[in-house]
Amino acid sequence: MATESISPEVLVVGAGPAGLTAAYNLARHGVRVRLVDRAAGPATTSRALATHARTLEIYDQMDVLAELMPRGRRVEHFTLHQGGRRLVRFDTDYSRLPTRFPFTLMVDQVITEEVLRDAAARLGVTVEWGVTLAAFEQDDGGVTATLRHADGRVEECAAGWLVGCDGGHSTVRKTLELPLLGDSTETWLIADAYVDTDLPQDSIHWLHTGSGTVMLVPFPEAGKWRLLDTADARGDADPDAVAARFERKLGRALGRRTPVARPSWVSVFTIQQRMVPRMRVGRCLVAGDAAHVHSPASGQGLNTGIQDAYNLAWKLAMVVQGTAGADLLDSYEAERVPIGRRLIGSTKRATALVALKNTMMAAALPVGTAVLRTVGPLKRRIERSIMGAMSGLALSYADSPLSRPSRVRRRGPVPGARVSVVTAGSYDAPGWRAFAAELRRPEWILLTGTDVADGVLPEPDSHGGALRVLRVATQGTAPAVLPDPDGKLRADLGLAPEGWLLVRPDGYLAAAGPDLAGADLGALLDELLVRHGHRPPAMTAVHRPHQESAT
Repeated sequence: MATESISPEVLVVGAGPAGLTAAYNLARHGVRVRLVDRAAGPATTSRALATHARTLEIYDQMDVLAELMPRGRRVEHFTLHQGGRRLVRFDTDYSRLPTRFPFTLMVDQVITEEVLRDAAARLGVTVEWGVTLAAFEQDDGGVTATLRHADGRVEECAAGWLVGCDGGHSTVRKTLELPLLGDSTETWLIADAYVDTDLPQDSIHWLHTGSGTVMLVPFPEAGKWRLLDTADARGDADPDAVAARFERKLGRALGRRTPVARPSWVSVFTIQQRMVPRMRVGRCLVAGDAAHVHSPASGQGLNTGIQDAYNLAWKLAMVVQGTAGADLLDSYEAERVPIGRRLIGSTKRATALVALKNTMMAAALPVGTAVLRTVGPLKRRIERSIMGAMSGLALSYADSPLSRPSRVRRRGPVPGARVSVVTAGSYDAPGWRAFAAELRRPEWILLTGTDVADGVLPEPDSHGGALRVLRVATQGTAPAVLPDPDGKLRADLGLAPEGWLLVRPDGYLAAAGPDLAGADLGALLDELLVRHGHRPPAMTAVHRPHQESAT
């Protein structure tokens, strides 16, 4: 007998990092979410380890960082070795990219997914394992998905929107006929194993072995490493043979015997550098590996997927709840497709550098790194370049349809840039702590200076409750006041006494101005938000489970 139930407003397919991030953040906005995954249960091996600084900022805004941080390992160096010598150690240089998290956190993807699953479950979203998206159709009113359960039952599920986070072989992407453009390059081997070495685990280690390169990436557990071989990817060898190969190569590069235990996981993979030209078709969207796949050389895959999902979730939630028009979703692919395109280029370069197949460059390594060790400014310039490419902190949506360029030159972040431009040392300032707490609430924020007249500010409920107006003041405890007694927050953000900043729910600046007297803020807000938005009535649907036919 068919059972009637309230259908989800959004169906999310895929419970990896991107899918969990999307589902959790949609639920934070009060959206009804259903999350399915074809796997029988949670993953037990970790594809990704590196969590970069911008993603850590996002986790803080998602209010899950406190659970994740203690379970990871901070990495702040990248060390090159050749012929038994340490050639050079690159350090982190975030001097031009202020952040509270000037490091990479190595944490197993298994743990990341566990933390995100628990957070989603607290909001009533649990993963339905063993449920495969078999097909779907969409029209102007919504999406109808055919779901196949592990026991053979087939179900039709109606939803307002479909988000595909179902990986590199995405059913959603294929059904939407979105081409995955790009190419395949090299084949590498990865193994996770304990290594008996005194190499410090606060660094990634790159080793030139004479006939190729090996990388060692630390796990949180003491003595455990991810080993990556860029030259010898024989997949037919058993784990003991893989361990013996790595042991020989590490010994050659480090100049000493380096025992490698039997790996707990071995994988041979061909590096893909591909992306889709679009991320939305009607009521269906893709994110994470369903939209782009990258080389693991700079650890961008998980981070980019998290940032996709975080960018999308608040926009989709506003559309679902009627506080924004559907055209807000056009900004998702307008912002994220160029990011994916740039990452394809940067990860290609990183892949070539890691593999280092140019014999002349390999031979010149000792001389080149000696120069870097003695010419400090050149080394620091390279370190800043590495951080800019890897950390995600330099990412900007300056060209987004949601960004309004400032008419006058000003201090602080520019429209399109992130607003969390604070170092760990400066974070102790009361204003920054208060502002960071506000960024954990997924809403638009209008920050104003102390001298902005109340009469020019929008009414609190004028845009469906999607906008909060906060006055940054030297003192005060009212709900609409951010206390900034030492003025540190205003100085870092470049907020003038009569000025204002409009901050998106994902912590990026949309617009700014020195005063509201000559600014048509009302028109801007009406363009971005639906005035007096209301939540559309819940759709109801009949779920029709039936046995799958033999065909």
